[in-house]
Amino acid sequence: MARELAMKILYRYSEGDTDLPVVVSSILEGKKYSTKDRAFCQALVDATLNNLPEIDREIVKVLENWSFIRIPIIDKTILRLGTCEVLFLEEIPPQVSINEAIEIGKKYGDKDSGRFINGVLDAVKRNNESRDNK
Repeated sequence: MARELAMKILYRYSEGDTDLPVVVSSILEGKKYSTKDRAFCQALVDATLNNLPEIDREIVKVLENWSFIRIPIIDKTILRLGTCEVLFLEEIPPQVSINEAIEIGKKYGDKDSGRFINGVLDAVKRNNESRDNK
């Protein structure tokens, strides 16, 4: 649930609704989300936005035959969240982050989103692992 909430917040932010406190409030208020979901959602949004240039560079590095600007905004948002988890949230196993991103992509993206997200995030994970092993 927290990942979906973070995706909705970052999607609106990416679409130009950049008053982040208002966006967060409009998505989280009035609903009965657990304290844990709210906290993880906020941490994920903050980590993603605080590391956005590096996250985007890592995604661009692994794109094959695809331009970053051509990625639909929903897929780009999910890729950013997944990449953030893989790179910066070490307490979460990368495969868990990837699987969650794939499921969100299948739910909110088009018919090919899950497969596309899987390929990109798996490549980000491999690059990160090879960088860690050097």
